[in-house]
Amino acid sequence: MNKINLIACLLFIVLSARAQQKVIQLYKGAAPGSESWTYNEQEYHAGSNDALSYNVSHPTLTVYPADKSIANGTAIIVCPGGGFFILAIANEGSDVAHWLNQKGVSVFVLKYRLGQSLTDNPGKELTGNMKKSDFGEKVAPIIPLSIADGRAAIQYVRTHAAEYGIDPSRIGIMGFSAGGTVAASTAFNYTPANRPDFVAPIYAYMPPSLQGAVLADAPPLFIAAATDDNLGVASHSVDLYSKWLAAKKPAELHMYEKGGHGFGMRQQNIPTDTWIDRFGDWLGLNGYLKTK
Repeated sequence: MNKINLIACLLFIVLSARAQQKVIQLYKGAAPGSESWTYNEQEYHAGSNDALSYNVSHPTLTVYPADKSIANGTAIIVCPGGGFFILAIANEGSDVAHWLNQKGVSVFVLKYRLGQSLTDNPGKELTGNMKKSDFGEKVAPIIPLSIADGRAAIQYVRTHAAEYGIDPSRIGIMGFSAGGTVAASTAFNYTPANRPDFVAPIYAYMPPSLQGAVLADAPPLFIAAATDDNLGVASHSVDLYSKWLAAKKPAELHMYEKGGHGFGMRQQNIPTDTWIDRFGDWLGLNGYLKTK
């Protein structure tokens, strides 16, 4: 097979796999609270593994089911990060989903609502906006909507658990950076319908203003971050862990010396490369990788 035919074959396989993935609209019609939004989701590709989704106004779940031969009934909603204006949809989304699928876990990658990007280079635009003094004001009204999408995602998966071969008592949520905000926030102020069974905030932005009381049935936490986080949010992970520790609730914290912010599934030849393995260990320790 020559090189051109090989590339064409691989492209066909990738496109076929994508075509088979089910995409679920999280709400019927416009999402509550953003009915006036008129922009539509787009994708930006900076490289082979640098896909970004942006301008999400209609949140969705993309389903990555575990193979039936190894599926164990556990499901995880994965929330990519990106400052509430973009989603690192590969490094913190589909790559995570594929890894978890190999452990028998079914995955739902959440594209939650984002602020509007005004250029065709959303990553560069976000970097510039984050340096401006009014960035906090711009993002503040978006955060509650993104969090609402996380709660709605849990409720959807639990309601449709039988359809996907999922145990309704084994539905977790994990998120990265801004996606970590979405995930961690679901561990507070939940209802029986949208309570996560476990939560994994990874280098999450989660200041005290977004936290609440640790409830009596608070879900167990798995937390990972790097001390040298260049956005200065390492302390947020420590605060979350300390809060669970004080409440005598299960929690595990991995605070790496180096890794920066946004390491996700990127390989840097440093210990953060194996954080996902530690998460797998934690899932196993808590029985989420066993088939009931």
